Amino acid sequence: MKSCKATRIEAVLTVDSKGQILLPKELREKAGIKSGDRLVAIAGCDEKGEVCCLILVKGEVVDEGMKSVVSPLLRGIVA
Repeated sequence: MKSCKATRIEAVLTVDSKGQILLPKELREKAGIKSGDRLVAIAGCDEKGEVCCLILVKGEVVDEGMKSVVSPLLRGIVA
């Protein structure tokens, strides 16, 4: 099973007028994301319950074991 060893900013994304987000080609290629692939959006909430951050995780990684993948990511951001 894969696990993340480092967390870093890869791209700044923009939401268009239709509410869609474009993942830059370079990022899609680095991540091996192809048309039809599924991504899971995980929302982090503040103490008021308002969404303050989003994390995208490949669908197949979630199927293998969500906690072991997301925990290291959150530690890298929050710590």
